[in-house]
Amino acid sequence: MALNLKSADKIEITVLVDNYIDIFVPSSTPIDHRLPFDPSRELLAEHGFSCLIQVIDGGEKHTILLDAGLSRRCMLWNAGFLGISLSDIEAVVLSHGHFDHIGGLYEFFSNVEGNMPLILHPDALLRRRLNNPVRGPVDLPQVDQKTLTESGAKICLSSEPSLLGKGCLLVTGEVDRKISFETGMPGMEMYMNETWVPDPILDDQALVFHVRNKGLIILSGCAHAGIINTVQYSQKITGSSHVHAVLGGFHLTGPAFESRIMPTITAMKEINPDFIVPMHCTGWNAINSFSENIPGKCILNTVGTTYIF
Repeated sequence: MALNLKSADKIEITVLVDNYIDIFVPSSTPIDHRLPFDPSRELLAEHGFSCLIQVIDGGEKHTILLDAGLSRRCMLWNAGFLGISLSDIEAVVLSHGHFDHIGGLYEFFSNVEGNMPLILHPDALLRRRLNNPVRGPVDLPQVDQKTLTESGAKICLSSEPSLLGKGCLLVTGEVDRKISFETGMPGMEMYMNETWVPDPILDDQALVFHVRNKGLIILSGCAHAGIINTVQYSQKITGSSHVHAVLGGFHLTGPAFESRIMPTITAMKEINPDFIVPMHCTGWNAINSFSENIPGKCILNTVGTTYIF
């Protein structure tokens, strides 16, 4: 059954953390708004992801933070240079529990007053590691529920879809996985029942919005469930077919994902969104392939850009 996702008048997504920054990239479409050149604006980039989202409907505005980057300081540092007030944020959503999305959470919650909701899938709290067949296993930093709670986070665990912002923002929860070539991340393991087992990263979730007279906006963190699975699931649970924009990490970087790039592009062409903004873990080869194969719709992201729909 479709969820009743309310249409909003406008959505603004500001990129606080991403892998790439270029202060000379101009706006290329009506939706990407770049900062004017300013050599004193010391924005940082890192292998991480974080976005500030503002949902505007009528006279109401709702501000949500998605993810918090890799390091303890990058997200907060960039927010400061962008003039973003943390006090406006009413909830934080964690796309999944990996290290490059949780690093700034502790500093963030230590700098806001009161208990703020942190929405995440229960599996985001698992112990995890990356087991490389050559180098062996490497433990990954884990979400520290106790520290977050003590810092002021109100932990909200759910694997189901949920609504925020008075119904104008949808958290997908666990995504259906039906696309044959979207088979997860090789080598990922989780600790369950006192042993290490393959990790399907079921906690991967995305944010979905519907802009009046435009269609769905889908924002992923890493899309470990597969970006095509994520888009199709978003269409299913909202009952809306037209996709206006797909943004975020598509996790197509590295040799293990090379074979998925063209099938993903082919499937995205069939979905036919008006705009595509690959970020973070999409990878250089995939971003270039999107740009070459879907010209005019694919936008190069850089830290500090605000997308206005």
